Parts: sequence; C-alpha cells; structure tokens
Amino acid sequence: MQGLENISPIDGRYRRITAPLSAFFSEEALIRYRVLIEVEYFIALCKLPLPPLKSLTDNDYKKIREIASTFSQEDAQAVKEIEKKTNHDIKAVEYFIKQRFEAFGYGSYKEFVHFGLTSQDINNTAVPLSLKEALETTMYPALEELLSVLAKLTNEWLYVPMLARTHGQPASPTTVGKEMMVFHERLDIQVRELKALPIPAKFGGATGNFNAHHVAYPGTNWVEFGNQFTGSFGMQRSRVTTQIDHYDRLSAIFDAFKRICTILIDLDRDCWSYISMDYFKQKIVAGEVGSSAMPHKVNPIDFENAEGNAGMAISLFEHLSRKLPVSRLQRDLSDSTVLRNVGVPVAHLLIALRSSIKGLGKISLNKDKIHKELENNMTVVAEAIQTVLRTVEYPNPYEALKSLTRKNTAITKEDLATFIDGLDISEEVKSRLKEITPFNYTGIIPKRIE
Repeated sequence: MQGLENISPIDGRYRRITAPLSAFFSEEALIRYRVLIEVEYFIALCKLPLPPLKSLTDNDYKKIREIASTFSQEDAQAVKEIEKKTNHDIKAVEYFIKQRFEAFGYGSYKEFVHFGLTSQDINNTAVPLSLKEALETTMYPALEELLSVLAKLTNEWLYVPMLARTHGQPASPTTVGKEMMVFHERLDIQVRELKALPIPAKFGGATGNFNAHHVAYPGTNWVEFGNQFTGSFGMQRSRVTTQIDHYDRLSAIFDAFKRICTILIDLDRDCWSYISMDYFKQKIVAGEVGSSAMPHKVNPIDFENAEGNAGMAISLFEHLSRKLPVSRLQRDLSDSTVLRNVGVPVAHLLIALRSSIKGLGKISLNKDKIHKELENNMTVVAEAIQTVLRTVEYPNPYEALKSLTRKNTAITKEDLATFIDGLDISEEVKSRLKEITPFNYTGIIPKRIE
C-alpha cells in the first residue's frame, strides 16, 4: 500500500495532510524550481540585452518558458538520469535545459544557459522561492484558519467566567474566551511578523562578486541586474555574500516558525489540561477508538499529536537556523544537505496546525463543572476585598484576609459575609464587598475579535 514503505511519517502516515507541500519541497519540485530560475535568468539576459541574445523576441521567450511551465515528472527523471553521469545536480539541470534548447531550435544560444553563475545562485534562489510559495499557498491559509477558529471560540466564550489557575492553584477569575484570545493575539502577532520578513536570495556568481559577469561584459550594471532579477520573484537579494547566501534572513524566518510552534505547544497543553480538568468536553466521533484496552476513553489525541509535531518542527528549525549561517571561508558543502530539509519542519508544523484545528473543533464547554469550580473557590475574591479595603485605609488588609482564607476547610459565601460584617468599615463598603463573587470578579474583558 502506498506510504507504508516511507521512512518519514510526514510522507507516510501523515501524507494526507502534507501532500500539498510536495509541490514545493519534493525532489521533483526542487528540480522544477531550479529549471524555472535558469530559464527566467536566460530570458533576463536576453532582455538586457546581451549582444549575442538581442535577436530573441517575446515569441522566443514564450517557447523557452515552456521548458519550465510544462516541466513534468518525466522531465525530472531525465534530469536525475543526467545527474548519474555528472554527479552534480545543478550541472544536470543545465545540461537538461541545453538539450531542450537543441530540441526547440535554440542550440546556438545554449552556452548562455547558466552564464556566469555558480550552483548556489540557483539553489539560494530556488529554495527560498519554494518556501515563499509554500507559505503563500499552504502555510498562511492554515495559520489563518487556526486564527479564525480561535476567534470564534473567543467570541463565543468571551463572557463565560472561569477560575484561573496560577502555579496550578485557584487564582483571580478570568473568562474562557479571554484565555483563548491570549493565544489568538500571540499567534496573530507572530504571523504578521513572519509575513513582514523578506524572502532572501543570493545571486552574485562564484564568490558573490559577479566576477565572470563583469569580466565578460564590464559595461553592464550586474549588481542592479541581480537586484531586479531576484526582485521579480518577490525576493530581496543579499548584497554582499560569499559563494553562498549568509542565510541570516532565512534563519529569521525559521526563528519566527519556532515561535509559532512554541505558542502552539502552549495552546495544546492548556487545552489538554482543560480537558483533564473536565472544563472542556470532547465531541465523540463515531468509529474512533480512544484506548485499545479501556472502551470509555476519549483521549485528547489531537492536542497531543500537535504538541509532538510542533516539538519536532522546533528542533529542526533550530538546527537550520544555527547551522546554515555558518560556513568555512567562502563556502563549504555542509549547507547543501541541510538546505534540502527545509520542507521537513514545515511539514511537521503543518501537521501540528491541522491537529490543533481538529482538536479545537471537537471541544465544548462543560459549564456545570466550570460553575461548580467557581462556587467552591470563594477565596479567590480575597484579592478584591483586600484591595478595596486599602482604598478606605483599612489597616493590614492583606494579613486580615490571609488569616481568613488560609484554612484547610473551604470558605463559603456565608463565611465571607460574616467576615465582612465584622470589619470596621461603613455599611456602604460592606454592601459593595458582598456583591463581589467569583462570577463577576473578572476584571476588564477585552472586546470581541472582529
């Protein structure tokens, strides 16, 4: 059965989720992006124009672009067959395109394919471009869907009071919706910051100085050419580099991904805890099995799955972020195999997003449990009482409440009322204090998410 022989679960067990990323990060996709960059580079040389290419027209460009636009799995396999002889992946792409030039009748121009370039001009443009398009078509929509789900739950539960827990202990009440809003705001900020990060590209020849370009055509402004060429793909060229990109801006993107994953883990663990506390109920899905031994169980597997995959993504993004910017002298090859793995943590992040969305879609509020928890923890209004007492200059209010509330027995509403009646304060203030309950002591509730 397809997928059972895959080593990685992202291409096996989770293929149904990660399949959209294949168009950007598979071996075939990498070759296709390389072909695209090579073809568009050749056409950009024609438009300068370089003297030997000035006779080519828009019709010629259209024909040449078919090498990339009609690129097929069979074409990718043809490139791999060439690579078996060259033992060099970019040279195999170059030879493939030259073969197509011959077939299309452009053989006399083929030596301007890959003119003046080094492999990393192609790789350090193709890989970031694939990441850019994966973000736009797959990852941003998934993130926006998660934000939409969080916004819906926030607005639905915004005014449902809930006992807060700091250090795992009962604390000043909050609302369920406000706590969901915390994650919405955190993720929204990170997504906005991620979108603001430039997508980098390296384009400057063997050691970054356009050496070959300049010696061949010294009258051409190659720096401006490189800026415009990479800019045509919506990327920013790294201006001063060695043979490879310095990867600093790519690392910034990976670091942004790490923060998103970290927030996801925090969200997943909180939802897991609310389920464990019986604040959240999980909708039963017909046919699903929670435990192989205990038929009654409905486990929070979606949040657990999301947490695990987000953790995997963090580890891989961390390695990419730390390793890629470090290269010996003008370049060593250790970045090459690492760069091929960009899609792996992106896939784990996508699985985490999908699992989080699925988990959030299966929860409902157990208002009875939440209500009972508030009733059983009247002591959480002690903060409110001692704060109001300060406003009327009551002596040592914190200590007075501490002696009342730090008992092994539960404090009831009546106990609080008796305590308040014994205070040497006005009847008006006593009445005000008695109106404070765990149900209304929720502070300033943020506005609904529009």
